[in-house]
Amino acid sequence: MKILVVGGGGREHAIIKALKKSPMCGEIFCAPGNGGIAADATCVNIGAKDIEAIRDFAVKESIDFCVVAPDDPLVMGAVDLLKEAGIKTFGPDKKAAIIEGSKAFSKDLMKKYGIPTAAYETFTDMEEALKYVETCDIPIVVKADGLALGKGVLICETREDALKAVRTMMEDKAFGASGDKIVIEEFLTGPEVSVLSFTDGKTVVPMVSSMDHKRAHDGDKGLNTGGMGTVAPNPYYTKEVAEECMKSIFLPTIDAMNKEGRTFTGCLYFGLMITPKGPKVIEYNCRFGDPETQVVLPLLESDLLDIMLKIYDGKLDEAEVKFADKHACCVVVASDGYPEKYEKGFEITMPADKNIYVAGAKLSEDGKLLTNGGRVLGVTETGDNLKEAIEKAYETVKTVNFANAYYRKDIGKRALEAVK
Repeated sequence: MKILVVGGGGREHAIIKALKKSPMCGEIFCAPGNGGIAADATCVNIGAKDIEAIRDFAVKESIDFCVVAPDDPLVMGAVDLLKEAGIKTFGPDKKAAIIEGSKAFSKDLMKKYGIPTAAYETFTDMEEALKYVETCDIPIVVKADGLALGKGVLICETREDALKAVRTMMEDKAFGASGDKIVIEEFLTGPEVSVLSFTDGKTVVPMVSSMDHKRAHDGDKGLNTGGMGTVAPNPYYTKEVAEECMKSIFLPTIDAMNKEGRTFTGCLYFGLMITPKGPKVIEYNCRFGDPETQVVLPLLESDLLDIMLKIYDGKLDEAEVKFADKHACCVVVASDGYPEKYEKGFEITMPADKNIYVAGAKLSEDGKLLTNGGRVLGVTETGDNLKEAIEKAYETVKTVNFANAYYRKDIGKRALEAVK
């Protein structure tokens, strides 16, 4: 089969490497891809948000199957366009992708259908939001309603921080139009868990749980990022918690979307917090998470392409979805200064025989791989236990070189403490 993967980061590289293991997989294209993905797929110079051009390319190349990976094209309706053109596609349509495209929508959905989440208020008027912040409980979480590359969530420890966060989003437009509407919600406590799940709108099959590390610096300090590393499985996600999540969150969410006439198919990401009162939803994503995908897919023993095709046909209940009884650790190697200012264009050297997913790199005219983003590489290793996976990942990180390289030294530390 001829396959097109839409997107250009480490997540897409992980998806492509997993798809390539399928005996059904033929030529793979990636739009736009990146300099590292070019080793595994033919990169096409079309931006992920240029959904008409993606559809036209898929038709012209007679693509058999398309995987739309990032949030923006999903929320814009890329799947709708591709399906209308007769291209089999993995991912939710525009009506279903709103579950990530609008935080206010997803919060209202959870309230309506009794799905456990943090208490919240929604605002479109900045003065009203500021007035609310003057009296609400602190700490508080302020979220931009729309998409913001995973950075539109500000945890405010003081009232002053909360007032500043509201102004940053609504007055300074730090996240553009995504901050025209904001959600202010109660601050929950407990360990966070990410669970990616396959669904065809009827059946839900959770993948291995994972633990993301969002903050830029060791000890969970510094600014929120798109993710500095992950481990899987998450030790806080016990069998009992998994059963509770299936009963009170996963199946009710799928049912709620069906009742709203927004049947969700593809990969639905549940961002959870295990609070003293049980698991609650922090957020939904309408796609594979990044960098969670980079630890979850290396543990998948089944045929990813077969699973995706079964989802397209509404037959997920017939698919084999099996994960190795192992552990994985992904350490993100970033450009120093990320997520704020950083330099680009440094040559990358790395071993060819390791599980390294390229997120932000381009090829120079003479074929050298150069840094071209904040998060540059995701270095993933697996092991029989968590300690082994972490140690192996950091050993491999030492074999990667580029100027201004930066990475957290404590990925998986919290998970190891939980295991003990």
